[in-house]
Amino acid sequence: MPQGDKSAYTDKQKRKAEHIEESYESRGVSENEAERRAWATVNKESGGGKKSGSGRGHPENHESSEKGGRIGGKVSASRPAAERSASAKKAAATRKRHEHRSHS
Repeated sequence: MPQGDKSAYTDKQKRKAEHIEESYESRGVSENEAERRAWATVNKESGGGKKSGSGRGHPENHESSEKGGRIGGKVSASRPAAERSASAKKAAATRKRHEHRSHS
């Protein structure tokens, strides 16, 4: 499996990474960095790609998501409204671009 291949991830993990990525982008993080951080978060929480099989599951730790929720918004709130608006427009454009991706 080549590096960067996401075939071992479940649909739920892929949705989660997409959602985390959009959140970072809306806070002004670049697209590449947002994607990198999103997959790092999914890997940290779930231990990487989940393949099916008896006895292979492990509990997920959601501390990183909860921490993000607690500390989120501080940086965003200190930015001027025009900059936040530009970030939101960029994130919306990214979501629109990504919605036509194949979800397999």
